[in-house]
Amino acid sequence: MTFVIALPCVDVKDKACVDECPVDCIYEGERSLYIHPDECTECGACEPVCPVEAIFYEDDLPEEWQPFTAANAEFFDALGSPGGSARLGLIRQDHPVVAALPRAVHRVP
Repeated sequence: MTFVIALPCVDVKDKACVDECPVDCIYEGERSLYIHPDECTECGACEPVCPVEAIFYEDDLPEEWQPFTAANAEFFDALGSPGGSARLGLIRQDHPVVAALPRAVHRVP
């Protein structure tokens, strides 16, 4: 099990979670952030700092956002396990689940 970033992060990407993560396992895609399931130590530091409440422990993810579990994991299929997001910076792609969503004009936390 791991933590998952869901719909409220799409087109927001506040990044408070990135600053809080002690293992640098939260990566930035074009429209959303993603938690690497193999690099996450499940410390939970990211969850309470998310201003839009987009981070959930996998078992607690609301049913309507279940596709984000696969999206978070599959985002890393081509990347593998880089060992930290800081050295990669922005990854100019998103998982198809995120890419297919209509763009949010403005989301307020």
